[in-house]
Amino acid sequence: MSGPPPTTDEVARRYQDFADYETGGRCPLYVEFTAGVAADPAVLELLVALPELKQQPNLLLAAVRYLHGTFDSYPDFRRYVLQHWADLRAVILARMTQTNEVARCATLLPLLAALPQPLALCEVGASAGLSLRLDRYHYTYDTATGPLRVGPADSPVQLHCTAIGPVPIPAEPPQVVWRRGLDLAPIDVADAEAVRWLEALVWPGEDDRAERLAAAVEMARADPPVLLTGDLTKDLPSAVADAPADATLVVYHSAVLTYVPPDLRAGFATEVRRLGATWVSNEGSSVFPDIAALLAPGESDAPRSDFLLCCDGQPIGWTDHHGIGVEWRTSTGC
Repeated sequence: MSGPPPTTDEVARRYQDFADYETGGRCPLYVEFTAGVAADPAVLELLVALPELKQQPNLLLAAVRYLHGTFDSYPDFRRYVLQHWADLRAVILARMTQTNEVARCATLLPLLAALPQPLALCEVGASAGLSLRLDRYHYTYDTATGPLRVGPADSPVQLHCTAIGPVPIPAEPPQVVWRRGLDLAPIDVADAEAVRWLEALVWPGEDDRAERLAAAVEMARADPPVLLTGDLTKDLPSAVADAPADATLVVYHSAVLTYVPPDLRAGFATEVRRLGATWVSNEGSSVFPDIAALLAPGESDAPRSDFLLCCDGQPIGWTDHHGIGVEWRTSTGC
């Protein structure tokens, strides 16, 4: 059940947290912008009037980038927001945070490859479905004993990930025989404007992310994934209805359930189990408090920007939210 709408103080904390824990150490410009918003009553008044789901920092930042480009300072950013709020508001209301961060595939691959093969993959919150093609990318894992490489060496998408602990890096990518994506508003890779929105969601200065996105989009255009329009809390059964019975059905998501109201998350998890699917969750540790409660004392001290990788409700490891690192727990399995 939803509570009262956020106050300006709560929106300010959300933007300051984004500056401190999300963009800190990665995008100095967005640290400046979101910290600036957190201390700016005029901009906060505009944001608090939006529906709560639309108050996200990523939406505001991407909308400005989508309509104008990248500003060099907060005063210029602020001036644009105040002068062009009607246009920005229209974009924010029409679009969603759909960051299709391809590098997260590197943190999912070891877990998926360890499941009984072959796999039938259903990604909820699939955006453009780029993560559904994870078996076609090339991976380099930096480990304590040296680099390990997986996947076709000539793939246009080259991913690098630091692996800490007993990460079960496979010799080969998982065998995927069926794949579907489910999203409220799937991104069509043939739609130039939709792809431009994905590009606007990439943070300034992160050219490697932009290059990965462009390469993955080109691959998807040559062989588009099957993407269905639907709500993960209602439409999952129909989305997986034609999955082959002789494959391991996997329902997975990254940075998606955080945007689903808390009272609906447990129902989604129950539905995944009812369907007999393996459930792979890659979300902030606060998204499923009952899973986080299974962590040993001290384990929850991971950086607040890290995701907790889980399989069937069991914590497996910690992953960087942009996919550049994974740390395995020592005594877990799916």
